[in-house]
Amino acid sequence: MAKQPLPRKLVAQNRKARHEYFIDDTFEAGLVLTGTEVKALRSGGVQITDAYADPRGGEVWLVNAHIPEYAGGNRMNHEPKRPRKLLLKKKEIERLIGSVTRERMTLIPLELYFNERGRAKLLLGLAKGKTKGDKRQTIKERDWKREKARVMRDRG
Repeated sequence: MAKQPLPRKLVAQNRKARHEYFIDDTFEAGLVLTGTEVKALRSGGVQITDAYADPRGGEVWLVNAHIPEYAGGNRMNHEPKRPRKLLLKKKEIERLIGSVTRERMTLIPLELYFNERGRAKLLLGLAKGKTKGDKRQTIKERDWKREKARVMRDRG
């Protein structure tokens, strides 16, 4: 009997990102991790809310992501906030670097998860920052949709 693939296991989510930024496009990237980092990811406690991706030297790096030290590790444990290399295709890297430099966009991590094969993946969003007025407009639209749905439900 064939093995059923495991569902996607969410490790960390940046819920503030969709409030603070307009997300234009998303990319799935792999991460270069050490053994204790993978174990720490599986145990939880990861924070990506203050993290961002930075293109340096033809590569993309995840900066300021906090992966806590593994409790069962020894003196060779990893550094919690070290920059981690992201694994993307060359064309994707070139497109991201172009968007960041020319269009003044930002690379924001949206989700960190384990895929069906058990590999750690990062959902990266190509984003443009919202102003205070944009945030208010988004809240206004969301409230209007909620109110409209409530009225339609009550009327039948």
